[in-house]
Amino acid sequence: MTNLWGSRMDEFMQAAVAEAQVGLAEGGIPIGSVLVHRGTIIGRGHNRRIQQGSAILHGEMDALENAGRQSAQVYRDSVLYTTLSPCAMCSGAILLYGIPRVVIGENISFMGEEDLLRSRGVAVELLQDSTCIALMREFIAQHPALWHEDIGETD
Repeated sequence: MTNLWGSRMDEFMQAAVAEAQVGLAEGGIPIGSVLVHRGTIIGRGHNRRIQQGSAILHGEMDALENAGRQSAQVYRDSVLYTTLSPCAMCSGAILLYGIPRVVIGENISFMGEEDLLRSRGVAVELLQDSTCIALMREFIAQHPALWHEDIGETD
């Protein structure tokens, strides 16, 4: 799969984008994530706060939940891919489980806790992928109230 500019997209970020698109199709916020252990996706998820009436089901949290209970070593050998910069809650989960690397699709729509992650030794890779940026720009323009609710802000 190529992004909007014709560049080849990493297969794991492609899977995270596919999750974001599922979330959007379900009427939710288009943020997707996958947890990859030694080159294999072990958890997939997308933001399901709207669909499930949940306070916490951001894309990263959903991917972790769908990976199921894992040993500490599995988390320490994993990479989390997410289409949007992780918020404080999701960053806390990354730190709690010792996930050493996070690949972020974009942080233009929302700047999460990247500095906190880096300060705690997490390798953060930022792609500024045009597909991820476009998904969020469209959603925010069409549904500003839902977006602000998701990030804990007022319009």
